[in-house]
Amino acid sequence: MQRAGAAATLLALVLCAAIPDVSVAAEKAQLRQKSEELVRVKARIKQLQTQLQSAEGERQGHNSALRETEERIGDLARRVRVIVVSLDRQRQRMAELEQERADARLQLDFHRQTMEQQIRAAYIMGRQEKVKILLNQQDPAVVSRVMVYYDYLNDARLARMNLIRDSLQRLAKIEQALSEEEQRLQQLQAKEAAEREQLERTRVGRERVIAALNARLRNKGQELDQPKANEKQLSSLLANIQEALADIPMERLAHKPFGKLKGRLPWPSKGRLAASFGSPRKVGKLRWDGVLISAPEGREVKAVHYGRVAFADWLRGFGLLLIVDHGDGYMSLYGHNQSLFKETGEWVEPGEVVALVGSSGGRSTSGVYFGIRHNGAAVNPKKWCRRTKGKRISVVRSQAINNKV
Repeated sequence: MQRAGAAATLLALVLCAAIPDVSVAAEKAQLRQKSEELVRVKARIKQLQTQLQSAEGERQGHNSALRETEERIGDLARRVRVIVVSLDRQRQRMAELEQERADARLQLDFHRQTMEQQIRAAYIMGRQEKVKILLNQQDPAVVSRVMVYYDYLNDARLARMNLIRDSLQRLAKIEQALSEEEQRLQQLQAKEAAEREQLERTRVGRERVIAALNARLRNKGQELDQPKANEKQLSSLLANIQEALADIPMERLAHKPFGKLKGRLPWPSKGRLAASFGSPRKVGKLRWDGVLISAPEGREVKAVHYGRVAFADWLRGFGLLLIVDHGDGYMSLYGHNQSLFKETGEWVEPGEVVALVGSSGGRSTSGVYFGIRHNGAAVNPKKWCRRTKGKRISVVRSQAINNKV
């Protein structure tokens, strides 16, 4: 019986010791699975893009120049944004150094004033040397007390002199740092100016490309056929994406399902509703399957809910387009962007900046196309997003709704 009990105890200890290893192994397997899923997602979307470009080869020949130009603009705009952020940080750093310099100068002035007071005090005492003090005093107690005062004043003066020296050294370092930061600031400003100049030249080139493209469409009588082809291409892309991602599960985390947020989603950008869902388009008998938010070029575009980027590329008629898969058949679309900040397979949080408002896709005015799809069917974004004041969309607040469970 004792042997059986000892064996059971030993087995229990072995099993307990093995639990952490099992847990670590499970975590590693889960991470490996997520990594493999991300690779599969990117591979499938890349394959779809290749097929799309191949199928549109001949048709898109005259659109390739527009695509290249707008992708170049997107790249330049993204670089300018990075430089602007760096400039802001640089200016903040310089402001901090300026404050440090002001504080160091105040400390230096204080130490100098205190030193002057100590020197005056020593002068009033007659600047007596230690030997004179010893010879002039009769009472040993008085001599002892005076010597303590004398040593205290000398130590205080020495300490104050050291503080002044340290303050001067600190001030010199701050001045050096300020000089270096000023040089970096000037370099960043020059780089920003160069990038903006190049961006402007590319925009001028884009206008010429658009004019030539429109003239070619008019000559071939394709003005009515082009929008239909664009919508058909988008529908095909969405169907292929949904099929490709069907067997790859979404991470739920602590976010509410997209379907339970009807009427409470934030808008992707502030601006004015230039086109409403279901309203007629300018060409043909087509109607808007989303909304068009008119906004200045370069304004931030934010994700309306948690999800995974299913598409981030240029698409004819929609320009630089971002599609986010939210699970349960729901997707949100953001088109005509100036620049994209996310890549296929990446995750986005509600309110996260994913793009900048632009006019890509050959538009003459800036704005963002915003659409919502459920199982491939277009739904009215106004019924899913927060109420607007007429056609005006107010400031987007990422924490305006509670997307957490």
